[in-house]
Amino acid sequence: MRIVADLHLHSKFSRATSREMDVETLAKWCALKGITVVGTGDFTHPVWLRELRTKLRPNGRGLYTFGPQHFMLSSEVSNIYPQGGRLRKIHNILLAPSLEVVDRINAVLARFGSLMADGRPTLSLPSDKLVEYVMEVSPDCMVIPAHVWTPWFSLYGSNSGFDSLRECFGDQARHIHAVETGLSSDPPMNWRIAELDSVMLVSNSDAHSPAKLGREANVFECALEYGEILGALRRRDRSKFLFTIEFFPEEGKYHFDGHRACNQRLSPRETKAHRGICPACGRPLTVGVLSRVDALAGREDGVPEAGRVPFRHLIPLEEIMAEALGTQPGSSAVREEYLKLVSALGNEFAVLMDVPLDEVARHTRPRVVEGLRRMREGQVHIRPGYDGVFGEIRIFGGAAEEPKVDQPAQTSLF
Repeated sequence: MRIVADLHLHSKFSRATSREMDVETLAKWCALKGITVVGTGDFTHPVWLRELRTKLRPNGRGLYTFGPQHFMLSSEVSNIYPQGGRLRKIHNILLAPSLEVVDRINAVLARFGSLMADGRPTLSLPSDKLVEYVMEVSPDCMVIPAHVWTPWFSLYGSNSGFDSLRECFGDQARHIHAVETGLSSDPPMNWRIAELDSVMLVSNSDAHSPAKLGREANVFECALEYGEILGALRRRDRSKFLFTIEFFPEEGKYHFDGHRACNQRLSPRETKAHRGICPACGRPLTVGVLSRVDALAGREDGVPEAGRVPFRHLIPLEEIMAEALGTQPGSSAVREEYLKLVSALGNEFAVLMDVPLDEVARHTRPRVVEGLRRMREGQVHIRPGYDGVFGEIRIFGGAAEEPKVDQPAQTSLF
């Protein structure tokens, strides 16, 4: 069966996260979005884990259910430790096959930091040791480096990361079968890194509020089982891992270089011209994802796509509707139009990718239909994000808008 999986998100027990990130609301929004399997997030937090244990039921195949919605036990941890003369800050995603395994993982991790302090705990534990200890608990677990290009808290991060998988994970790199590309990069950017040929590239929302679920996701064709989904990643099985759903990477908040305090947004070329220094205040710029990929890449742009998992760039439906209606995402007018359309046509992903536009036109306004058409064809205008500021994406507008950012062609799915 076709499975849409979003495996990285946070519960209401994580900092800066909506109080609506509970089991009931997650299940409701997954149905609206069209997400088949969603991560629980934060299984390391004792109170959230107690709630999961009370509300979820095992499906007998490594997943858990709340009504018709399937959940995979997942969590993100923040590993902060000195290595090689620098303080490293790496976020890693953990996936587990059962609550019993989660209990054993938590018993180990509690030795390295307070699990109660935050849904995403901070651990004084090197990344290689994290993998070693988790895999000793159960070889059916998986560790996935999170949003690997963000300047802070990531594998390749310019401020506190490493230059390679091996440098970060040592011999335990053999257990790393997938990396999460993050909102500020997409597959073609990652294809430039030769060592990533040996792992799967996955995409998840990292949602902190329900409406952000599915802004990035993974699409599989396999049985609704924990082992089937992880097996597709471990074996790099393109017959079962069909494609990823992606942000336009320029919309991510670390795509370009810059300095938020001075409203400075710079391309890699401009950063080099300024020698990495903010032209306004003279302090170092935050080096973004595009520059970091350029620094580590052993290949030029335009790497052949043959043999790689395809991808689709999408814009969340509420954002398309908000621009079409001249208002903000989440407003009552947008939410009303959104609920009407997804109720008529099944779910948000069906509207964004599958339903013919003439059928969509029977249920919504012409300007929304035109926005969908332009999004499907990649006709968007973007001011890239930088230094923690999300990029600004526009579908409608004329010459007065910012120049269009060149986009790679959409990869064919068939």
